[in-house]
Amino acid sequence: MSHPILVRTADGRVSLRLERRTPAVTLLLAVALVASALASLSLGSQATSPGAVLEALVVPQRSDIALIIHEIRLPRVLLAVLVGACLGVAGLLLQGLVRNPLASPDVIGITGGASLAAVCFLALGGAALGEAWLPPAALCGALLVALAIVALTGRGVTPARLVLIGIGIAAALGAGTTLVLVLSTDTTAMRAYVWLTGSLYAAQWRDVAGLAPWALVGLPLALVLARRLDVLALGDELAVGLGTALQGSRLALLLLAVTLVGAAVAFAGGLSFVGLLAPHIARRLGVRGHTVLVPVTGLVGALIVLHADLMGRIAFLPRDLPAGIFVAGIGAPFFVYLLYRWR
Repeated sequence: MSHPILVRTADGRVSLRLERRTPAVTLLLAVALVASALASLSLGSQATSPGAVLEALVVPQRSDIALIIHEIRLPRVLLAVLVGACLGVAGLLLQGLVRNPLASPDVIGITGGASLAAVCFLALGGAALGEAWLPPAALCGALLVALAIVALTGRGVTPARLVLIGIGIAAALGAGTTLVLVLSTDTTAMRAYVWLTGSLYAAQWRDVAGLAPWALVGLPLALVLARRLDVLALGDELAVGLGTALQGSRLALLLLAVTLVGAAVAFAGGLSFVGLLAPHIARRLGVRGHTVLVPVTGLVGALIVLHADLMGRIAFLPRDLPAGIFVAGIGAPFFVYLLYRWR
């Protein structure tokens, strides 16, 4: 039986317990992500060798495919990585918060709030203002749903109330989205359907620049707050006895998860099941403790979205299918499997 690795600061105020396999798992996932990104840059309607891709990245003035790599494929790859990491970590936070492995941003209505806001934006002629306003609209929808959930919990944010109220809100939002689509024009409805499925098609550098600040702030913050999930997992009474501000911690974790989901959905559409799949896969890799689960889950989420987008690009050439189709194709059976185990 291997002994864990204890990492502690000099003053002893911060300590971290690592399983011996955790660094190796994290390194392997990081290498897999780099290799997958290189493969995604190489494959497409015009397949190129990895060497040519590296030449286009390092010395673009000597490459004939520099424009394709830098302006078409690279933004799409980076956006897939950021979106997958945000959705995966948000799902981990929500599962730890409600202490339910079936919880995800889709189940409690956060994704539905962003989707309804985006569809309303498109249906009401918001596209005339420019596509740059679509992400803020979706983010506002996600935040409004979070505020509604917190308000409806009444006396306090508890796991049971979060799940029950979230499921009810998700159902209502789904009905509202369907109603808006039915009342919309064919062109608007078709565009909204593609967005709702989740797609990274035509990703641009402005999308990466728009999502990057949310990810660069939210993901490290999740790493800091993840320690509270380990305390909350001990139960409310023990957590209070250890000096944890119960309601404050839950609100902070909920708002952080909502922000990550809202930002990711705003730029990639309604990608479902990533927040459900990534935490479970990370735990199956033998990683324990939410602090170390955050980076591992982020890497797994990035790999899921990156590979789903790659399949959408090359599986049915010359068609470019939304990545959400392939994520849902794996996520839906996995969700049924989890329900079977929890029957």
